[in-house]
Amino acid sequence: MPTALPLTVDESGPFAGIYTLTLEQPGKPVVVLDQALIRDIETAVSRVPRSARGLVLRSASERVFIAGADLKAIQELDDAQLDAYLVYGSRVFGMFSELPFPTAAAINGAALGGGLELAMHCDAIIAAAPRSRDGQPGKPYPVGLPEAGLKICPGWGGTNLLAARMEPKRAIELTMTGTPMLVDDARAAGVFDRFSENAADLMTTAKQWVAEAAGKPRPARDGAPLNWIGRTGGEAFTGRRGVTKAALEALHALTISESGGGSCAAVLDAVNAGLTKGWQAALASERSHLIQLRNTPQGREAISAFFAKAGVKK
Repeated sequence: MPTALPLTVDESGPFAGIYTLTLEQPGKPVVVLDQALIRDIETAVSRVPRSARGLVLRSASERVFIAGADLKAIQELDDAQLDAYLVYGSRVFGMFSELPFPTAAAINGAALGGGLELAMHCDAIIAAAPRSRDGQPGKPYPVGLPEAGLKICPGWGGTNLLAARMEPKRAIELTMTGTPMLVDDARAAGVFDRFSENAADLMTTAKQWVAEAAGKPRPARDGAPLNWIGRTGGEAFTGRRGVTKAALEALHALTISESGGGSCAAVLDAVNAGLTKGWQAALASERSHLIQLRNTPQGREAISAFFAKAGVKK
């Protein structure tokens, strides 16, 4: 089954029937979610048989899982084009939420912005301890939603997803400030469903989770990720209980204390939209705010400064 991205399956053994989709961008130092990669993801996922036992999403990069979304697109597309790009990404990411079998993202390094959002569309996130190129323990890698640091906000559901994987108030605060966690902090916060102390065992650990999940009853697929703040069923499968109630309490507390605008207000509005109107409303809120924020002087300046620091020419 030729695809633009490597798509393989275990033919035999304890993980028979589990597919692995590898994200790669040959010639680039890290994987970035540009439109070409999203199209390749769409093609690959559409070719996974519905009879599969499960799917693991991994990255070919040694340093990151996914560095984030394509900031040049966010900077340069006009409003209608950016809206279409975000809608398309949401639709492709949502394919993971419609698959009739368990899915897991295997995190081997930095998972930021859109990269973490894609991972959170999977049923589980399996992470590994960092390692250096020689196989020794490596520098802790970041995990989080840094968009607010660029004076914008998440655009693919992050406001409603991270808060379902850890204490909601802290997750929303981190999203409002654009502060990533290091992998050990994310692990302690409960972001990951399983953790491999040995990075070399990451894929085995991920496939083990999928194999176990394949034998359990799951909530019916409804187009929204398994772990998001508006899901009131499925606690027995996810192990995360009382998420919606805790998110409502966090939203109330933060709305009272937060008087600023910009990214902070955008995150709170998207959380409120999800809790009161549903998953698609949360995505629509994020898109609207992201487009508006990137057009502000603060947003344009922050993104331009990011490119200047990275040495990227326009």
